[in-house]
Amino acid sequence: QVQVVESGGGLVQEGGSLRLSCTASGGNFDDIIMAWFRQPPGKKREGISAISRSNSIVYADSVKGRFTISRSNAKNTVYLEMNSLKPEDTAMYYCAAGKTASWRLLRENDYLDWGQGTQVTVSS
Repeated sequence: QVQVVESGGGLVQEGGSLRLSCTASGGNFDDIIMAWFRQPPGKKREGISAISRSNSIVYADSVKGRFTISRSNAKNTVYLEMNSLKPEDTAMYYCAAGKTASWRLLRENDYLDWGQGTQVTVSS
């Protein structure tokens, strides 16, 4: 079992930026995939990005070009830099950990360990 804690959410104006952080403990961080999901109000949870230990990366089309994921294996931490934020980016953002060969598909069921979420609100 991997314990996952994310932070960094808040209220930001349209066009602004935020950086989310996620720290994992209790597992072999180098061997797990770290991913970010989000759940807007009234919608299902959506996978937006994931990164492997070797820094292979995938982004959902909805955030590609605006968000950047990175990983520090030494700190057991993954980051999500969010730029050019839009009101439609408003959501609860979740960090997740898993071990799966299909991690690039950003499927929710492939990730077994989840944080509690951090709220991101973008005002217009």
